Amino acid sequence: MDRSAIVHENFLKRVAQADLPAGRSPAGPLSHDDAALIYRSGCLTRALDRKSRAMQAAGQGFYTIGSSGHEGMAAVAAALMPTDMAFLHYRDAAFQIHRSTQVPGQSIAWDMLLSFACSSEDPIAGGRHKVLGSKSLTIPPQTSTIASHLPKAVGAAYSLGLARRHPPEHRALPDDAIIMCSFGDASANHSTAQGAFNAAQWTSYQSLPLPLLFVCEDNGIGISTKTPKGWIGATFSNRPGLKYFSCDGLDMFDTHRAALEAADYVRTRRKPAFLHMRTIRLYGHAGADMPTTYMSREEVEAEEANDPLLHSVRLLAEAGIMAPACALEIYEETNARVERVATEAVTRPRLKTAEEVMASLIPPPRSCRPTNGPTAEARAAAFGGEIKALEQPQIMSRLINWALTDAMLEHGEIVLMGEDVGRKGGVYGVTQKLVTRFGRSRVIDTLLDEQSILGLGIGIAHNGFLPIPEIQFLAYLHNAEDQLRGEAATLPFFSNGQYTNPMVVRIAGLGYQKGFGGHFHNDNSVAVLRDIPGLILACPSNGADAAMMLRECVRLAREEQRLVVFLEPIALYSMRDLHEAGDGGWMTPYPEPSERIGFGEVGQHGDGTDVAIVTFGNGAYLSRQAQKRLEAEGIATRVIDIRWLSPLPEDAILETVSDCRKVLIVDETRRTGGLAEALIALLTERTDLPHARLSAEDSFIATGPAYAATMPSTDGIVAAARKLAKGTA
Repeated sequence: MDRSAIVHENFLKRVAQADLPAGRSPAGPLSHDDAALIYRSGCLTRALDRKSRAMQAAGQGFYTIGSSGHEGMAAVAAALMPTDMAFLHYRDAAFQIHRSTQVPGQSIAWDMLLSFACSSEDPIAGGRHKVLGSKSLTIPPQTSTIASHLPKAVGAAYSLGLARRHPPEHRALPDDAIIMCSFGDASANHSTAQGAFNAAQWTSYQSLPLPLLFVCEDNGIGISTKTPKGWIGATFSNRPGLKYFSCDGLDMFDTHRAALEAADYVRTRRKPAFLHMRTIRLYGHAGADMPTTYMSREEVEAEEANDPLLHSVRLLAEAGIMAPACALEIYEETNARVERVATEAVTRPRLKTAEEVMASLIPPPRSCRPTNGPTAEARAAAFGGEIKALEQPQIMSRLINWALTDAMLEHGEIVLMGEDVGRKGGVYGVTQKLVTRFGRSRVIDTLLDEQSILGLGIGIAHNGFLPIPEIQFLAYLHNAEDQLRGEAATLPFFSNGQYTNPMVVRIAGLGYQKGFGGHFHNDNSVAVLRDIPGLILACPSNGADAAMMLRECVRLAREEQRLVVFLEPIALYSMRDLHEAGDGGWMTPYPEPSERIGFGEVGQHGDGTDVAIVTFGNGAYLSRQAQKRLEAEGIATRVIDIRWLSPLPEDAILETVSDCRKVLIVDETRRTGGLAEALIALLTERTDLPHARLSAEDSFIATGPAYAATMPSTDGIVAAARKLAKGTA
């Protein structure tokens, strides 16, 4: 017999016989009505878990990680306000069920059964996954099993104090809100979670407001690996800057008491707290999991005998709230109701086509207040003496700085964050003076942790801000890529566009740095970014393009709620000359603030038709050098700077090469997984043009004289184009 059936039969039998587990007497501020309602939420949680397993067995449901054993989360929900944003552990159906009782107009059983059935009418994910989440209940959907939602919970908590100082146009949370995030004891050990705890403590230690409640649901096991007894209490009970609370999650009165105390501490002190909640896990990890394969039968049965619903029946009886017979009647009525509702839910339509599945990859646009840009007076005050230099040719890094200045003047909801972006002005000086111009609350020096930097950005976006986080070097992104892939990019997908993560992530990257680096500071791998559905990847090659593209990236994030990565070629930050020393050929004046390069708009230099060189970033610089030499040899060329690396502007690229005889792709990323693979596929599938590629080798980048040995060079481009033009490629 399935363990869920065994637990169900045991409940019926033991309640009927008043054979209830022993425990402490009910104590605390929980009212009789609230206690009865919490029990009802627990019964619905249990009934839905059992039904999800039956639906899966019948081919009507598709995901069965349940919440049985964690019904105590209903008592946590009762201790919070429905406007407190909650990032939930996947076992927290009881929390969402109980919160639905605090907000009028909910049909929680119907909604959750639609989710189990993967119906397109599921109000949160639209049939894309069985997720907890609800816009009306202030619960963004989560799919994480490794607590990767904790960094953005830290960011969301930070946004509450920030919004008091700089209220954004699209503010979502009230002043008195707190943030709650929950997770399991096994996930607490994950590096992502540990980074979030550390970031919260680091912030709290500096007396910065961070109203965040961590809730650890300690059931003592992660799939099959047991958590050492006492480990969570030992490691979290005495952390600086993080107040520790604990409770017995099997006891609704004790859980509610502790959750109230913890929430009151967080709400009044504006500091983070950690609620350690003892729970059990019933039925094993998921529907296909057999707990007796890694636990003894005696251990499994001991857990089942400690069923929190049995404890709730005892507590309600001892408190004089409800007799066991009444509790049993509620339990049976709830099961019957779920059966009736499920019969209809499984008939509702499901997604069928790729178009239907992908419809929520791109978030919907949002209405924003119109703006005419910063006033002349505001610009003069911000730029100071630099205002006179705007019309003179400048290096790329300076033009990016000025573009950021104009954007922050125009949009008060923009917040920059990253390691060294404030006082130091960035590793390469790109953000110099911004902290002086806009203050430390809008230009934030973060701790050294890329997961926390991106989490801060994702979190404050939940409260209406437009974050521009900086990752110092492209190679450092790989420590935290899942914050973009698993959190930011999936949010509109799994919420049917109801929740979004508009942001512009600035990353300094690519190769060709002569005297600095090796593989950490010269990294030419962008495959991980191009592989994220819905993410826009932009890469300028010169200062004017950088300023105009950055403005478009801000527009895309602000108005279209897009997740954008702005990849800045480090080697071109300070590039001045193009063909010879002193020619100033790679410097440009600062474009007027109203000028933008539209999303998908490519650049073209020259109109030769012998060879079109399709490239980007450093490749555009090198190809321009090669172009002069090729023209001298009588090979008429044009250089196409594609600018937008993902999604590729395919039609624009094809249009610019359509009248050319041949195409050379110059790709500074690696041969395997690099951009050239997609460009070759495009040319092969949609044109008859002869083409070739020149890519970087599948290698890390060296420091010293060989810094560019593995990547395309001017000489290499000339040779490849010559060979292609003469028909010997």
